[in-house]
Amino acid sequence: MNILITGANGQLGNEMRVLSTEQYTGYTYYFTDVKELDICDEQAVMNFFKNHRVDLVVNCAAFTAVDKAEEKDNRILCDKLNRLAPGYLGRAAQQTGAGLIQISTDYVFNGESFTPYNEEDETRPASIYGATKLAGEINAMSVCDKCVVIRTAWLYSAFGNNFVKTMIRRGRECSEMGVVFDQIGSPTYARDLARAIYAIIEKGLIPGIYHFTDEGVCSWYDFAKAIHRIAGITTCNIKPLHTEEYLTPAKRPPYSVLDKTKIKSTFCIEIPQWEDSLRDCIDRLKVKDEQKQME
Repeated sequence: MNILITGANGQLGNEMRVLSTEQYTGYTYYFTDVKELDICDEQAVMNFFKNHRVDLVVNCAAFTAVDKAEEKDNRILCDKLNRLAPGYLGRAAQQTGAGLIQISTDYVFNGESFTPYNEEDETRPASIYGATKLAGEINAMSVCDKCVVIRTAWLYSAFGNNFVKTMIRRGRECSEMGVVFDQIGSPTYARDLARAIYAIIEKGLIPGIYHFTDEGVCSWYDFAKAIHRIAGITTCNIKPLHTEEYLTPAKRPPYSVLDKTKIKSTFCIEIPQWEDSLRDCIDRLKVKDEQKQME
C-alpha cells in the first residue's frame, strides 16, 4: 500500500512518521508538506496521486492557528487549507480508487452541551477555524466514497508548538501565570491519535465520522497543573482564570468532550488515559533536551 501523509512536518504528521519507522514498516510512505505538495493546488494533488499510485491519504495538514484565522488577512489561506483542500484530496482519491482519512476538530461544535458529543450531534461552530474545518469534512465526504473523518481535540506532541511545551517553558520562566478553568475537554497525545490511525489502516477503512481523544476529562487549568507536576516544575504558581479574564479573538467551546464509543467499538481501539500519555510525552521531551545538550 502506498500511503500519502500530508502536513508531515506538524505534530500528527511527525508522530505518523516516527511510528512508520518503529512499528508500521510494511507500507510505502510519501511524507509531504507544502514544499513537496501544495494541497491547495487541485491539479498538483491529482498529478501526485496518479504519479505515485496513492492508495490512501491521511490529511494532517490544516490551518490550525485558531485566533489568527479570525484575522481578515488569513481567512483566504484558512479557507483554502481547511475547506477546499480536503475536497481536492477527496476528488483525487475518488478518481484513483484511493481512500482518505481527514483529520477534523472539536471546534465543529459550539461547546454549549454538558454531555459528551457523539458523531450524530448537531454541529454549530462558533469560530472561523471551526466553520472551515466542518466545511472540509463535508467537502471530503461528499466527493470520496472511502472517506473517514476523525475529530480530535486539545492535540499536543513532542513535536511542534503546543500547550504542553508552552506551559513547560512559561513555568520555567515565570513565578505566576493564569490558565482558564471553565473550558472543559480531553487532552490528546498526537502519538495516540497516530496509533489509532494506523489501527484503522490495518483493519481497513470503514467510511464515516469518528471521534478520538485520550480518555478522561479536565480543564485547561487542571491540564496545566498536571504538566507542571509531571515535569517537576515547582516554582510557578498557576492561578485559575474565568474565560472572560483571558479573552481571545476566536471563541473557544466551553465544553468539548467527545464520545469515543464508535471508534473504539468499530476498530477495537484501546485508548490511554490522558495523564498517562502526558507522562510519556514529557519523558520524550526530556530525552530530546538531553540529546540537544550533548550535541
